[in-house]
Amino acid sequence: MTLQELQKQVLQLPISDRWQLVQTILDSLQRETSSELKKGNLSRLRGIAKSTETSGEDVCGRRLC
Repeated sequence: MTLQELQKQVLQLPISDRWQLVQTILDSLQRETSSELKKGNLSRLRGIAKSTETSGEDVCGRRLC
């Protein structure tokens, strides 16, 4: 079934059924979007907790106090 065929059939449904379909589609989109956002956030945070070695000098180039 093509998108155009589906749209034509949906428009023939009673309005209450179309509202229910809209809600179902929105719920699905929110779940998938939320899932993708979480994955994206985890990817950006990956490695943030890695420690770095210090050379014994602070930012100013002097020995640590």
